[in-house]
Amino acid sequence: MTATPTPPSPELLYLLAGDEEEFQLACADLRPADIADALNKLPPDAAARVLAALPFNRAVQLFDEPELERRGELFERLDQSAAVPILEAMSSDQQVELFRELPEPARDRLVHVLAAPTRDALRLLLRYPETSAGGIMTTEFVGVPAAWTVERVKAYIREVGNAKETVYAIYVLDPAGQTLQHVVSLREIMMAADADRVDGVGEQREPITVRPLTDREEVARIIGKYNLLAVPVVDDARHVLGIVTVDDIIDALVSETTEDVQKFGGMEALDEPYMQISFGAMVKKRAGWLCALFLGEMLTATAMGYFETEISKAVVLALFIPLIISSGGNSGSQATSLIIRAMAVREVTLRDWWRVAVRELPAGLTLGVILGVIGFFRIMLWQKLGWYNYDPHHVLVAITVAIALIGVVTFGSLAGSMLPFLLRRLGFDPASASAPFVATLVDVTGLIIFFSMALLILRGTLL
Repeated sequence: MTATPTPPSPELLYLLAGDEEEFQLACADLRPADIADALNKLPPDAAARVLAALPFNRAVQLFDEPELERRGELFERLDQSAAVPILEAMSSDQQVELFRELPEPARDRLVHVLAAPTRDALRLLLRYPETSAGGIMTTEFVGVPAAWTVERVKAYIREVGNAKETVYAIYVLDPAGQTLQHVVSLREIMMAADADRVDGVGEQREPITVRPLTDREEVARIIGKYNLLAVPVVDDARHVLGIVTVDDIIDALVSETTEDVQKFGGMEALDEPYMQISFGAMVKKRAGWLCALFLGEMLTATAMGYFETEISKAVVLALFIPLIISSGGNSGSQATSLIIRAMAVREVTLRDWWRVAVRELPAGLTLGVILGVIGFFRIMLWQKLGWYNYDPHHVLVAITVAIALIGVVTFGSLAGSMLPFLLRRLGFDPASASAPFVATLVDVTGLIIFFSMALLILRGTLL
């Protein structure tokens, strides 16, 4: 088994960048991802110096590497005479990613010096949102006329293969309208006779396609469901605009998952890596949701003030407030996480809200009963062992806590499962139904349920 070369330190790469021979020797066996990781740890000026010292092909590989952070900032620091050829040689999907990171003045300067094919490809891809199939597709695919023979297709692949994103799928086009007829795998091409026409190779079935505005999560679901290496992006007339490859989807899903995880924590998604984002931007991203959650929690204080008389009469009830509201928040967060994930992988849709409610209602009730029984016996055990005196009405207190837990957990499960559907219906990202948001919602209702049960059960005794 071949060992992976140990990457030199970022500082060493910077120091060696001035000595061409030593620098080439240090970088000879390194993968682009290793160099990208080292450059991410250097200041921008130092990283740009290392980039400028790299051979052209290695620099192109590095800018094609999604692991390289601050690509736009580093690209701006290169001389235009070096930067433009690098951009021209990059894959089209990474070109547009880099272009999006550049400020508007830099884009305007580049547009006038780029070759016409690159400029046209960028204009096409920039028309679509970066979260759509059109925004992450590459225009570098192997498309051949249906009348070609297998031998000619093989020769064409040898001729243009190095410039294409992938050659494992060959897209057979109608010579008249240049529309997609079907897709042939490279394996099928290699197994077919050279004299066969390519439109007769492989299974003659309708190819799986997506539209330019298809969300990238849906593209990922399709690629995963049908075990594809790439999926063609077609317009209304079935012209192939580009393809989305499995590696593009992996990069997009890493970004999407990062955003969702950050939203689950009750904040806006960060636009930059954690160590790169400015202090002001970090505070801005976190402060809005934190203030909203704080205002929501103020309702909890209002609810406790409303039941101040009951608390003063039966102080023992205050001991169980954290227990009650945390149980409801936890059950709601569980349900929200399950439904958001199910919606992301298309296990449930908006039309399934009632089916989810029918499942979550008995599930929440069962979970509430389990916690209620535990809460009941905990109070009885503590009273029996003398660890705490809940006064002569400890049985009624235990019953109150148990029934309140059943109600709060049931409500938390139902509310937590329905909130993502509501947000999706209103046009928001369901991931915005973060765990802190659900917990805040359930806190208020949990207090109301708890003290309502206390008034009903303890009236005439403690209350």
